[in-house]
Amino acid sequence: MLWPMQVMLSSALHAQLLAQAQAALPKECCGLLLGSGSTIDRITPAPNVSDTPERAFEIDPATLIAAERAMRRGGDNIIGYYHSHPNGRAEPSPHDAAAAACDGRLWLVIAHSQITAWRTIRGGALLDVFDPVSLRLAD
Repeated sequence: MLWPMQVMLSSALHAQLLAQAQAALPKECCGLLLGSGSTIDRITPAPNVSDTPERAFEIDPATLIAAERAMRRGGDNIIGYYHSHPNGRAEPSPHDAAAAACDGRLWLVIAHSQITAWRTIRGGALLDVFDPVSLRLAD
């Protein structure tokens, strides 16, 4: 899926993502973005099962598999993923780029009080994997 240059996120979900990142400190939080078109409707927090959760994330496979199965049965579409960078910048890291599938899905990166949006694509502007996407807050 090719993302438009702008993705919608409600103010409530924005606040929830910031709170989740804060609560996970000093570890990275992570989860799934559910929605349709260019709108993030819901998030599904997931356990971070990385061996080094203070500097990397890995979404719990059981959470991901359950969401994929639900989507195939007509449930919410998985449009992307999110995670936090507790001691970093609000953009994907080289580690993120190495782990990303260039499948066109959306990635949100949370750092401090900032959230940025990215689309995974081969030849992306950042680290040859990520293109920036504008994140628009809605009420």
